[in-house]
Amino acid sequence: MVDREALVAEFCELVQIDSPSGGEGTIMAVLAANLEALGLATTRDQAGERIGAETGNLIAKLPATDPGRPVVMLNAHVDTVQPGQGIVPVVEEDTIRSAGETVLGADDKAGVAVILAAVRELLTAPFPHGEVQVVFTIAEEIGLYGAQYLDYSLLSPNYAFVLDGGAQVGEITAGAPSARKMTWKVHGVAAHAGVHPERGTNAIQLAAQAIAAMRLGRLDEETTANIGHIEGGLARNIVPDYCEVWGEARSHCEDKLEAQVAHMRECFRSAAAAYPEGRVEDQVETSYRRFRLSEDDEVVRVAMTAATNLGHTPVLKIGGGGSDANVFNERGIPAVICACGAQGAHSTAETAIISAMVSAVEWLVEAIRVSGQR
Repeated sequence: MVDREALVAEFCELVQIDSPSGGEGTIMAVLAANLEALGLATTRDQAGERIGAETGNLIAKLPATDPGRPVVMLNAHVDTVQPGQGIVPVVEEDTIRSAGETVLGADDKAGVAVILAAVRELLTAPFPHGEVQVVFTIAEEIGLYGAQYLDYSLLSPNYAFVLDGGAQVGEITAGAPSARKMTWKVHGVAAHAGVHPERGTNAIQLAAQAIAAMRLGRLDEETTANIGHIEGGLARNIVPDYCEVWGEARSHCEDKLEAQVAHMRECFRSAAAAYPEGRVEDQVETSYRRFRLSEDDEVVRVAMTAATNLGHTPVLKIGGGGSDANVFNERGIPAVICACGAQGAHSTAETAIISAMVSAVEWLVEAIRVSGQR
């Protein structure tokens, strides 16, 4: 039986450890010590060195009691978004929230706490199971970098459960889009805005005209696009000669994604062409690639069976965001995203639902139990 009080205490301890993306050294040391105290061997890879972070990903392995069963990977990321330092958790009946000035960090420390609690349950489980490989990743929030630079030579899972979903246990995200991130560097000509504005070329105006011509928001059931950041200029009375624009596009269809990226780039090219001294440099990078699993995939079957066995109604979802699961699937590890009790991520209204976290632990243990069964 899951120890509710211990789960809450551990979660509250974890969220009070600052772990911004790239600054996960302290929490990884705590997690390594906790896992080693349970008898699991741990190691850290070199992902941190690749991105200039404090530490690498943490890997721990719970030995199989039946080597003939599947090897299952459990994953959660330990970094949090801003404002995420100095978190003070407040427990109110079945809900944990922050004191109000920060996020709570349930994304994804609820997942971390659920995995740790499940490992403790498995140590005394009365049923046979295959090896369980625990992977806590860094720098998920800034580009899935921990998963991208994970040392896969240290792992051999048949499939993976990513504990980075919402609060509804039984909700299984089995698909997510591809994404491209775009940066435009817009160059104009500086001039005095009050004396000789006609001598200048306004880089911000050029960018604004490009953005105004774009198709943005939800474009169809598979595709979205956004401009999320624009910065430039030096003073009110100077025609700005430079600005920078950040945008993205996502789609479950690669052809639609490529078409949207081409459209957004063309909007900037066309806008620049209207200014003889205007110039645009653009950069496009792949953030992550799409995946789509079905009920025929073993990892989905196991997740749904475990939910049904515990009285939950399994719900198969196709998500709109990216997660470490995108990278795992691209690397050939079938992975689904599962509930961990968190909701309201990336806001100061973020909460963790205690009963949902307890249910997530029970579900995860059941998923390990039914892995390999027919």
